[in-house]
Amino acid sequence: MSFIGQKLPAFSLTAYQNGDFHTVTDQDMRGKWAVICFYPADFSFVCPTELGDLQDHYDQFKSVGAEVYSVSEDTEFVHMAWAEASPTIKKVEYPMVADPAGTLASALDVRDAASGQAFRGTFIVDPDGVIQTYSVNNFGIGRNANEILRTLQAAQFVAAHGDQVCPANWQPGEKTLKPGAALVGKI
Repeated sequence: MSFIGQKLPAFSLTAYQNGDFHTVTDQDMRGKWAVICFYPADFSFVCPTELGDLQDHYDQFKSVGAEVYSVSEDTEFVHMAWAEASPTIKKVEYPMVADPAGTLASALDVRDAASGQAFRGTFIVDPDGVIQTYSVNNFGIGRNANEILRTLQAAQFVAAHGDQVCPANWQPGEKTLKPGAALVGKI
């Protein structure tokens, strides 16, 4: 089953953010773009490199009207302890969502039942709560925040200009394509 075009499932989870805890729901993600990045576990190896990379690009995500959410099956208390222990995680400003029962990870089919951890799933959700793109990496394959940002910007462009599409490696400001018979066999 594809999640493209599907509404984000209803959920209510606790997040750690900037020293505090707060509830995050699917409704909180409405009205802006959301980038949801599942990762296997706190106090691990590839995960802090990804979360740090997302933080390094966080201002760019915010500048295009998106909020970043990292999600693992760890509790909000483990997120807090990790931020206190790790210099990389200490700098994270976006919400670190706790999904200890794996309900959101299961609903989005990124939970590995054997390990009880989430694969590296990335979901880009539009302001109406509709999933526009997602990808899932195995545990040992880290993601690139630049590519997540580029994909978000392409999704935003297509949402705003429904008669145009973004070719491979498209960057904001570059030429897009307008599908039609005139392009068939010409590219």
